[in-house]
Amino acid sequence: MDKVNDVQRFLYKTNIGFGLSITGNGETVGEIEKDGIRVSSLRFWTDNPLSLIKEGRGYWKYSETPKGIFFETQYDYVTNFGRIGDIFDRLIFRPLMGWVTAWSFDALRIWLERKVHPKQILQTYLVYWLVCLAFSFVWIYQGLIPKLIYTHPQEINWLSSLIGDHNFNQSLVHLIGMLEVIFGLCWLLPFKKDKLFLFHILIIVLLTVSAGMASPSSFVHPFNPVVLNGLLIICTIIGLVSSSVHPSVENCKRQKEQFRKGV
Repeated sequence: MDKVNDVQRFLYKTNIGFGLSITGNGETVGEIEKDGIRVSSLRFWTDNPLSLIKEGRGYWKYSETPKGIFFETQYDYVTNFGRIGDIFDRLIFRPLMGWVTAWSFDALRIWLERKVHPKQILQTYLVYWLVCLAFSFVWIYQGLIPKLIYTHPQEINWLSSLIGDHNFNQSLVHLIGMLEVIFGLCWLLPFKKDKLFLFHILIIVLLTVSAGMASPSSFVHPFNPVVLNGLLIICTIIGLVSSSVHPSVENCKRQKEQFRKGV
């Protein structure tokens, strides 16, 4: 037996910063049940001149499968501001909305499956990207400043003590600098970084051992390789742990976006 709830109307308010907010109206058709499928539809609109979205609608569909609950959602909307609003929506707002939707529902999956609250998920997600940004800065800076741009003599002397060829080592420093810049850029790419964190720990350990072989006395200097590299390893472990509850838009099957004049 199908079950359809009455239409429910509501008011909504969205804060956009600087003390400004957007208010509007909406209605939901309620819940429909048929053959284990539940569908809820939503429509909303606003006359606020600050809102990019003039009117929108969508639906949520839950289906029971042998593998678990399959969730599907689709939404579309009409924009304000004419051609400028269409361009901004196509290039920035709509892709961002799609990404946020996929991310939020994967966060919901983690909440249901692993009992991790969305607030905690968001906190660990921010920690994860702060660690990635820190590593990106460290490796790009280390590659650009002391190796590619200025080629600090200490970098050459460090390699000379390991290899023994001064002229060859200067070229090798430049090559290492470029590799470090590339490695730093990798931390900004949106892919699962579990193996990269483990690889990072291995690199730090090897660099620490190499520093000890090249200059054992450096271990007693202020801010020596043991202290700094130990801190990097701890940060790497923090990033690795935070990635375990990291929502991913790749876990959602997304169709190619379609742009329409109306909804």
